[in-house]
Amino acid sequence: MGNVIASAVVSLDGFVADTDDGVGPLFDWYGNGSVEVYGSDPGRPFMLSQPSADYINSTWPNIRSCVIGRHLFDITNGWNGVPAVGDHVFVVTHEPPADWPFPDAPFTFVNGIEEAIAQAKEHAGDGDVSVTGGNLTGQALSAGLVDEISYNLAPVIFGTGVKFFGDYAGGQILLDNPRVVEGDRVTHLHYRVSKG
Repeated sequence: MGNVIASAVVSLDGFVADTDDGVGPLFDWYGNGSVEVYGSDPGRPFMLSQPSADYINSTWPNIRSCVIGRHLFDITNGWNGVPAVGDHVFVVTHEPPADWPFPDAPFTFVNGIEEAIAQAKEHAGDGDVSVTGGNLTGQALSAGLVDEISYNLAPVIFGTGVKFFGDYAGGQILLDNPRVVEGDRVTHLHYRVSKG
């Protein structure tokens, strides 16, 4: 069985987007290098620095399924039916879209974070599951479902916005020492959630 990894690009003060859902300079590192890297979409290349490319190439290929919220799904239009990473997306929502133009895309709409992660893990087999930052991350942490945290730290302070851990208030969680990779305009911090 693989790991459940909560992942996002985050400002120094812990935000994954501003109050208007804009990412501003958070994603600058996706295009400031010379190494071409792909997620699941062959038409969507990322141009990364070598250290970031090495880190991404050590993590993304292991991801088989992703869990996202309905809000991200709506903002991205489900990436037009092509998962950003992995080969299947589980969308947590109380109301699946009725008129999405990609009905055959590998997207499953699930009511509740626990059920979404359970289905994502079953689909992933021995691969990993990615959970996108925001309220979902807080819910997954509260439920004890997160094994690792991929905190991609961008050198910017937002002041306000969408928190990486949402409204998490479930108490203290200890993490093991991070794997640290210094990229260009990003520092990749990869933690394992302490189990003991």
